[in-house]
Amino acid sequence: MMRIVERFGLRALFCFDPETAHGLSVTALATGFSGQYRKAPSPRLKTTVCGLEFPNPLGMAAGYDKNAEVPDGLLSLGFGFAEVGTVTPKPQPGNPKPRIFRLAEDGAVINRLGFNNEGHDRAFTRLSARAGRPGIVGVNIGANKDSADRIADYEAGVKRFAALASYLTINISSPNTPGLRDMQARAALAELLSRAIAARDAAAGLGKKTPVFLKIAPDLHQGDLEDIAAEVEANGVDGIIVSNTTISRPPLKTQAVAGETGGLSGKPLFELSTTVLARMRRLVGPKRALIGVGGVDTTEAALEKIRAGADLVQLYTGMIYAGPGLPGRIVDGMANYASREGLKSIGEIRDSAVDRWANRRLVGE
Repeated sequence: MMRIVERFGLRALFCFDPETAHGLSVTALATGFSGQYRKAPSPRLKTTVCGLEFPNPLGMAAGYDKNAEVPDGLLSLGFGFAEVGTVTPKPQPGNPKPRIFRLAEDGAVINRLGFNNEGHDRAFTRLSARAGRPGIVGVNIGANKDSADRIADYEAGVKRFAALASYLTINISSPNTPGLRDMQARAALAELLSRAIAARDAAAGLGKKTPVFLKIAPDLHQGDLEDIAAEVEANGVDGIIVSNTTISRPPLKTQAVAGETGGLSGKPLFELSTTVLARMRRLVGPKRALIGVGGVDTTEAALEKIRAGADLVQLYTGMIYAGPGLPGRIVDGMANYASREGLKSIGEIRDSAVDRWANRRLVGE
């Protein structure tokens, strides 16, 4: 019955433009209309990363709950964690509309939102109101488009949210803020990470040392990945999220909007992002935390991210096409797989396909 309701709900949402549909889905979550995942957590899926105990390794990626409105609603769908944001110090409207395009035949989306959000203050107020509730909620921080000192914006985000966030994500990989991805270059990255970690360590006086992750683009060459891995190691960054959307365009079926500018997410991103994930695992070794994101819309896709080196997995676009029941179905599938294979922990399969994925050639190589 719930699947029938879900199908009708998705069909109704697709009658609206993508941004209106997104707003309606947030409202549905806030009111509990999206339903809940009520099964007890499988002990086989429990995962400890950076000192945090995740009930399962599947999370909602940043971009859905930009203003920290419904993290608990997301957790109620079965996610093991939720990442809110990207939040910037000052509110900003983002890029002109239209700026989200569905590629339904491809199970994909192109967006050029440009960090539209209500700013630090609104997110801080909402997260303060949920302080003390259970559940792992990360905060993804960014810089304002018109900022004179973007690194200072990241410092401000770290200082503001370190006490409230389960973890922090430094997002320098969105393709929709001009010049932002330039901060992945080694010299700029070194300064950014050193200042962000210093801000985190200063905030540790509040009683906890919040883990810091770096979110990178998939459109990087091997040398870029090597530089990023070196700076992550040198500055003591806790982990890396691989990856954001891609500006590349693999063959797509939905030709009407395939040429729109912006970042492509969903199924067409899976192979590229998973290859970059595996290469990053090779570079950072077995101890550094990695979160795999990009094209996850099935249990098998989530498992393959773990095989390719991910400790945790995130999704977003897949839920646009499969509905709010998707995380619960993936979590159930992962638990069934672990039981069927006799695994004590789903983490036992991590890295089992690193070489197979890392040896794939990237475009331009």
